[in-house]
Amino acid sequence: MKFDYETGIVVNPQAPADSLEAKQPYIDNGTGTRGKDCYFSREAMQQEWERLWPRAWLIAGVSSDAPAVGDYFLFDIGSEAIIVARTEAGLKAHYNVCPHRGSRLVRAERGSRARFICPFHSWKFDLEGKLLAVTDRETFREEVICHEPGLTSLACEEHAGIVFVSMRDDPPPLVAWLGLPEGYLEAYRIDQMKVVRHVRTEWAANWKVGVEAFYETYHLHAVHPETRGVMADLRVQCDLYANGASRMIVPIGQMTPRIADQDSLNDGLRMMLASVGLDPAAFEGRAGDVRPAIQQAKRARAAERGVDYSDFVDGQLTDSWATGIFPNVQIGCHPEGVFLMRFLPHETDPERFWYDTMTLIAPCDHPDYKVPDWMGLPEGTDTSGRVRPLCEVYTAGQDGNLGMVLDQDAGLLPVVQRGMRSRGFKHQLWSEQEQRLRHFHAELARYLDGAK
Repeated sequence: MKFDYETGIVVNPQAPADSLEAKQPYIDNGTGTRGKDCYFSREAMQQEWERLWPRAWLIAGVSSDAPAVGDYFLFDIGSEAIIVARTEAGLKAHYNVCPHRGSRLVRAERGSRARFICPFHSWKFDLEGKLLAVTDRETFREEVICHEPGLTSLACEEHAGIVFVSMRDDPPPLVAWLGLPEGYLEAYRIDQMKVVRHVRTEWAANWKVGVEAFYETYHLHAVHPETRGVMADLRVQCDLYANGASRMIVPIGQMTPRIADQDSLNDGLRMMLASVGLDPAAFEGRAGDVRPAIQQAKRARAAERGVDYSDFVDGQLTDSWATGIFPNVQIGCHPEGVFLMRFLPHETDPERFWYDTMTLIAPCDHPDYKVPDWMGLPEGTDTSGRVRPLCEVYTAGQDGNLGMVLDQDAGLLPVVQRGMRSRGFKHQLWSEQEQRLRHFHAELARYLDGAK
């Protein structure tokens, strides 16, 4: 049967048209593609540094990482390092560089300070970036420093518990630029969540290869066969929004249609039933009944765990609402927590990128409260949120302990990167299961072609 790509897959046909769950109207981005050189060309990398990264809003971190005045964290992208600091007036962002001789001001990834002091010559700056003191100021001719050279600041805004920065002098309004429906991110109350794990791993592929791999489920049956019993990879709802944003709703607790037996419970579904307090041995339903049973069980025991699901539809209690924010982010959204992925370009090599992930958990003191298993938290992770863990950094080839599924991706993407160099590969051929990739590249082209 021919696939109706304009209608697409709808996870919940009963969803009201004005709800966050509703299927969005199809956006036709055509059938063309960009040339493959953009995945390994240094010229293309330089073009992105000039036309994309300085002109887009970028996710620098999360609000909970700088809750009090004086708290700061660093955001590195390419050759740029940015300080995000909490001041009396709110969050401010400054380039992490002293205007005197170019030294980095701060080296620790996060902390709390009343002021910033350059480690080279002790120039002092307040949290707002204002110059407070110049060491041996009398030895400078007044013409050199009469303009009171403070830190160079850049645009910084908070939205839904996420911190955005832009190197652009005149960035567009953030909320409109994001392109998501009103209230979409706010619904998850990310501002109340705490980071319980932060990992940055170096992958031997271009950053766009990383984005593309996580923007579709077409590869699950081949790369992650273990997911077939619990993830409906062919029943995924894809939604395209303005300005390159997109979303896919991946039903979890429901097996792939690729499996012939759609009635019998498999081990994965049994484990999911047990995770919400249901006895798999006593469960009388079929495989298709597992997902709604999990949703009902979570609602039934919400009060004893001190959680409020009243603002969430049933699908949000089980499914992954994988939400893409242009240019380089995907957020796996869930009421218990979010999995924030950033695909950061390498500083010098177009065939490498940094896969930066933060796992955040919503506040709850119940002992068995946790984020979904698909977020891959290692056994024994402190999920109390009382201590912000340091970022774990792993270079290419090191085991980042990301979990089986992500380790499979980390092993395959370098193979894809090398394969694209072949004369036998001309350009990408995207299906409608990969429509988010085409949507991403359409927006990327607007930046690289100078339209934005």
